[in-house]
Amino acid sequence: MNEKPVIDVLIPAWNEENALPLVIAGIPKAWVRQVIVCDNGSTDRTAVVAGKAGAQVVSEPNRGYGNACLAGMRYLKARPASEQPEIVVFLDGDYSDYPEELPQVVAPILDSGKDMVIGSRRLGGMEPGAMTPAQRFGNWLAPLLIRVFYGYRFSDLGPFRAIRWESLLALDMQDRNFGWTVEMQVKAAKQGLRCTEVAVRYRKRAAGHSKVSGTVKGTVLAGWKIITTIFKHL
Repeated sequence: MNEKPVIDVLIPAWNEENALPLVIAGIPKAWVRQVIVCDNGSTDRTAVVAGKAGAQVVSEPNRGYGNACLAGMRYLKARPASEQPEIVVFLDGDYSDYPEELPQVVAPILDSGKDMVIGSRRLGGMEPGAMTPAQRFGNWLAPLLIRVFYGYRFSDLGPFRAIRWESLLALDMQDRNFGWTVEMQVKAAKQGLRCTEVAVRYRKRAAGHSKVSGTVKGTVLAGWKIITTIFKHL
């Protein structure tokens, strides 16, 4: 890898006009070539504030976390091969993560030759109330099942993560909704990618409402999707 690798950040976002400027401002600019906000059919000013903050905005009107991430990947794949990134960082748009921790998330790829790094909220600590009890349980159960069935140890399905671009393409990501993160980790295990975790902090979202934990229905559907995704790839 080059001394100064090309790192791009993908941020899936749906109605995050208030939190998104904080996320973009917190990203260490010296580490990143471009921030791509994948606007997932927002009905507020998400796209406008993202553009004003200096991000490239990619529109994906079909709702779904995975749909937004896939739109960002298509944008990067459309660039000439010489202009595609070496590392992609995924980061949520609600300011629950700490964007300034990006250097420590990509460090194992740069320094230890890893292929994928998960920012673990369980290792780094969460602000009280940042996750519901149901989310905490699902976030414990899913890594346990991955360890049992695929032999890889993860402690979290955290959205703040970094992966080599070539490795991401090889995973052939397909999930269009909340199974995205677990699909990436399951496929990484099946393909034998060199994976690790680093501790990251996590807090309550800065504004807006969670698309997962904001409703009982959202929590149940997300949990069901995560579990079925794990068994789907057995």
